[in-house]
Amino acid sequence: MQIDIRGRNLDVPIRFRELAEEKLGRMERYGVELTRIDVEVSKENNPRLAERAIEVELTCHGRGPLLRAEAHASDKFAALDLACETLKKRLRRASDKRRSQRRRHAKVVPAGLPIEDLELDDAEFAADAAAFAPVRDEERVDGVVYSEGPVLVWAKTHETSPMTVGDAVDNLELIGHDFFFFFDSEANRPSVVYRRRGYDYGLIRLDVENGERAIS
Repeated sequence: MQIDIRGRNLDVPIRFRELAEEKLGRMERYGVELTRIDVEVSKENNPRLAERAIEVELTCHGRGPLLRAEAHASDKFAALDLACETLKKRLRRASDKRRSQRRRHAKVVPAGLPIEDLELDDAEFAADAAAFAPVRDEERVDGVVYSEGPVLVWAKTHETSPMTVGDAVDNLELIGHDFFFFFDSEANRPSVVYRRRGYDYGLIRLDVENGERAIS
């Protein structure tokens, strides 16, 4: 597994890199196939935010949905510890979901039947493949797309496939954000799921053709 570490507005010391590689190298034990983990360490120079001046963001690429965890603290090492703890919980969740899906698509066969005699129904194979299809790597666009005084808008492009609302909610939980933008395969339009109070979620669908916005 590849681990890429970079800093924004600060230099990342060798000791931090070694510790991050050691901690993240253990993440493979949770049974989620990871090919790369991006580690971004950034610093907020506002003295009023000294207690959360350092942010560590972990982004996992591999087989399945994108996984992300982030944390803020007063120093790099504390933020790394917090982010790793959050990532562990999301990896466990992803692993449990994967096992649950496998059990749902499991096929009962006679005991002792040789592997070469097993047959997998095409429909079951397609469902299983769709559930664990690889997500393409996220492409970072290093540039500001909007600037107005101190306000900067950074762009990120994430390539994915159309999905259901249920899949979008699962992805929202895995990355830990308050919203998730996706292309709704059922409504055939760009949509956003977002957190509401308690365990409720909201859904916004964009109607580009009619110039309207549908909210549910």
